[in-house]
Amino acid sequence: MPHLRDALRYPYKRVLLQRTRLAYVHLQNLLTDAKRDRSARVYGYVAVWLPEELITLYLEEGEVVNATTTEDGVRFEPIAISDAVHRVPNSAEYGSVCFHEATDELMDQMYATQTGTPRAWPRELDLSNVDALLAFLYATMHDGTVEAQVDGAVHYVVIASGKPVRGYFSDGQPGDPVEHLRSVVAPVGHAAPPVLRLWPRAEALPAQATPALIQSYRDLIVALTERMGAVGVADAPRVVESARRKMVKPYPLLERFSPALATVRDPVADPSVLTRALGAWVGEALVAVVPAGEDPAAVLREVTSARRHLYQAAGLFDALPWKMQW
Repeated sequence: MPHLRDALRYPYKRVLLQRTRLAYVHLQNLLTDAKRDRSARVYGYVAVWLPEELITLYLEEGEVVNATTTEDGVRFEPIAISDAVHRVPNSAEYGSVCFHEATDELMDQMYATQTGTPRAWPRELDLSNVDALLAFLYATMHDGTVEAQVDGAVHYVVIASGKPVRGYFSDGQPGDPVEHLRSVVAPVGHAAPPVLRLWPRAEALPAQATPALIQSYRDLIVALTERMGAVGVADAPRVVESARRKMVKPYPLLERFSPALATVRDPVADPSVLTRALGAWVGEALVAVVPAGEDPAAVLREVTSARRHLYQAAGLFDALPWKMQW
């Protein structure tokens, strides 16, 4: 019997790459083509089955916006995009990969059911009785999703005001969601009993801060440290590190930005939260240039000028304790 993780199959809108041995696919090239090729800039997901884990990469318009990992196919956790991509070897002897197009709503469901907490069913409810299940949903006017896992195949039925309105099934076929659910729940021919879980309405798929943005902030801290030393701040690396430690409590993600740890992994972070954290850190560190007779804003303008528009678009200058003048 295959491991549940290896048997997992999610719904899709269209198959762009059928599940294929990883030895025949270069993941980085696949993701690069998804960004460059206009016809491939789709909403969808890339699933990578490795010997130790299953990694799911979520894409919007060809860009990877989030990622999850699981070792057992049951407990998932978000993972930094860069970490997820780097875990996949370029020439893998074992493992497989697929690339499927998916709707926004389907990806919302997938991420929510991987990383969220389901609601409890009533103990007295017979989940093998679809009519009783539907009656319960209608009586409670439930808004959300019923997830059904059968022999590794994952299916979703979207519920609105207690009524099934749409279904996403791993065979990719459209049809009446109630009848489809009946066929899924029917125990005939299944290796194991179906697993049904009840979920609230799924939130929109969150987008992580991109690896490029995270790296640009790392580069900014290096440049800022060097510039502070050049204008006369004694032991500038220690000053910058002290400012980081002071901001770690309100912004724990800064644990992943220690300048002393060059190989530290990227954080799983919301872009706006990451930017606020960097703004607070930079503002705290630049206080040290004042005794040296330097204007903090002038020092920051020098080290951000090359990427000014990137930082401006990210909101970094708005996150500073003072207003930047250009």
